[in-house]
This record gives sequence, structure tokens and C-alpha cells, in this order.
Amino acid sequence: MRRYRNLRIYIGIIFLISFLSFPFLTDINKYISIPNNIITFQSDQSMSIPKLTDDSKAAPAYDLTANKMKQNPQDDSESVVVYKKGDIPVKKVDVSVLKDKKIVPGGQSIGVQLHTLGVLVVGHHLVFEKDQSVSPGEDADIQIGDVILEMDGTKIKQLEDVKQIVTYAGENKEEISIKLKRGKEMIETELRPAMNKKDSSYQIGLYIRDSATGIGTISFYEEDTGKYGALGHIISDSDTKKPIEIHKGKLVGSSITSIEKGNEGTPGEKQAKFSMKDKQLGTITKNSPFGIFGQLQPEELKDNDKKPMQIGLSNEVEKGPAEILTVIEGEEVEKFDIEIINTIPQKSPATKGMVIKVTDERLLDKTGGIVQGMSGSPIIQNDKIVGAVTHVFVNDPTSGYGVHIEWMLEEAGIDIFDKQQSDVMRDAA
Repeated sequence: MRRYRNLRIYIGIIFLISFLSFPFLTDINKYISIPNNIITFQSDQSMSIPKLTDDSKAAPAYDLTANKMKQNPQDDSESVVVYKKGDIPVKKVDVSVLKDKKIVPGGQSIGVQLHTLGVLVVGHHLVFEKDQSVSPGEDADIQIGDVILEMDGTKIKQLEDVKQIVTYAGENKEEISIKLKRGKEMIETELRPAMNKKDSSYQIGLYIRDSATGIGTISFYEEDTGKYGALGHIISDSDTKKPIEIHKGKLVGSSITSIEKGNEGTPGEKQAKFSMKDKQLGTITKNSPFGIFGQLQPEELKDNDKKPMQIGLSNEVEKGPAEILTVIEGEEVEKFDIEIINTIPQKSPATKGMVIKVTDERLLDKTGGIVQGMSGSPIIQNDKIVGAVTHVFVNDPTSGYGVHIEWMLEEAGIDIFDKQQSDVMRDAA
């Protein structure tokens, strides 16, 4: 009996040892369940959490949801890192979400007049005084491109203001104190007018201008506010080639009368008829690298029956077919086929975002491609307005540059994004 009792004890001990060892000899993952309140994701050996960026090529392919991050299925890593939800460091960040914003595409031809801030110096000339020739402005070191803001303490707004002050100072043999702007620098100088013996008038030896006119194309406008954008590039003075700093400006309607066809080495040009005495379509308050901007009166526009369209951001633009809206005869806005040859998704404002090529046979026959006066013509792709025509290639008038529409909207003061806050994980060190 004792022998059988000892045997039963030995068998019991062996069974107990086998039972306790069983979990360690088996796949432990079959016996572990992961609660729902933790986050799991596969990781590399460094166990670091990659940063998320808005660059699709550089960002890890993670699907970020409310409770988990799924790794790119192409990753063959097998290590698993488990964190409790409360253990992960988080921070608040601003996230830009595109609004359901729509704008009306333009295409209408417009006459543009800019009045400069002060008067712009565009050249020097000699004044024939008695037995000598002088140039008072050049002697006072007033340079081409300078903007004269004040003379003898009087603010200069137009050419007539200058003429009155010069005549008074000349007749009284006085010097004129001048305040001018050169780039971002403010400069003060003095000069004495000289009598031109040919016509007995007092002159200062400067060619000056107080306004500039030309034609362009409306790119878009916002129905409820009247904010608009046009041209897609800055307006520079034809003589100095420097951007015009505007005091004020206005838009009027224009009618295309003819087109000088573009050829290799010689860009073409629209010829238009307009008068600055015509009814004003809108104001110009900004002349920037992305065009001209201000307030428009949409009801005064010709061919104003277009419906608002969605906006296509730079990362949505694709190589391939697209269209432009522009006028080639009279005031009728027409649609023409183009090809987007190249596009650059941009995170910050830049003037050249697309390379485009005219493919429409009728437009090529009429204009040779992109011509002056076509600047601002809206670019449409996939029923979205994605940009505007800005430049033509001199050696290939069929092609040119376009600007992404989001940068023009930003300059126009049209907010297309909602700012929202979101929790994201900080880098784990």
C-alpha cells in the first residue's frame, strides 16, 4: 500500500510540473488578448515613431485613425510595439482643411489702369539753358526707377502737381527739396529747375510717369464678396522694368479687335479697344507677383453666365488635358484645349507652378499659341479651376507658364482653408 501511495505521489508531481511548464513550451500569442484601449503598430528596430509630413513621397504610408495607426503592408517587419493609450505623448497642432469654397472663373478681357504711388522716374534729358546743357535731376542723383513722393513738403499724386511746383521754384530762383523712394530706401535731395530756352519753360531734366495702362484677363472672382484676381503676374513699368507701386487703379471692359500672331522669337499680342472713361468694372488695390487684386462689380462684366467652380490645389493638378478660358474676338469668352506638360506641387507661394502647351487647332491658327493680353486666362482641369496663364516662352509661343490658383486666392484675401486642431503623437525617443 505504501508503495502504491508513493507511486501516486510521484505521478502527481510529474503531472504538476508538466502542467506548469506547458505555457512556456507553446506559442504565447495564442493565450494573450490585446484590450481595445491600446494602440499597436509595427515598427523598425529603433522603435521610433516617424514624423508625418505633407509630402506624399517623404511621409510614411500610415492610415491614421482615431485609435490606431496601420503600417504600410509592404513592410515585412514582425516586431510589435504595444503602448497604452495614455502613455503616448501627444500635442495639439493646427490642421488646414479645404473648405467647400467655389469661385467663378473669368476669361473676360479687361482694360487696366494703374496710378503710381507718387510719380515714377523713367528717364533723364538735357535742358538747354543759355549757353549750356544741364540735367538738374541727374545732377541731384535722381535715378531711373525712383519714385518721387514729395516736393517741397507737398505729396505728389500726378504730373500736374510736379509742373506747378517746378514753375513756382524756377520763377523764384529757389531749390526744390525732394523726397523719393528707391526700392525700400527713402532718400532726400535738392535740385534747382533750369530754364529751357527753346520754349521758355522751367524743367528738371526728368521723364516721369504717373500711370500705366494695358490689357489683361480676369482669372476669377468670388460671388458674395466681389474679390477678384487677374493677370497672374506683376505689372512692371515698360521703361524701367521695375514693379509699379500703385496708389490706386481701376478696371474697365475691353473688346479684342485683332491679334498679332506669335512666332518663334517674337511673342504675339492682343489688340484691344477700351476707354478709361468707360464705366468702371472694379478697383485695383494690390499689384503683386501673382497678379492684380481688388473689388469687382460682377454684374458689370460681359459674358457673365458662368457657374461657380471648385478649386483644385497644386497637389491635385495632373499632367494631361486641360482648358483655358479667354477672348480672341470681341468680348466673347471661349474655351480652348491645352495640355499641362508639367506641374509642381507647392507648399509655399511660387509664380511658376505649371508648364502648359496650347493644343487647340483653332487657337493656334488664330494666335500661334499664348500671346500678350492672355495673362490671367483661367486654367480648368477635371471641372476645377486650378490656375491661370502667366507667361509665354519666347522661343516657343505654343507653350508657357501657369500659376497655381491657390496662391492667387491667397493674395486676393480669399480664405479657402479651415483651421482645426488635432492631436498627433510627438516623436518618441
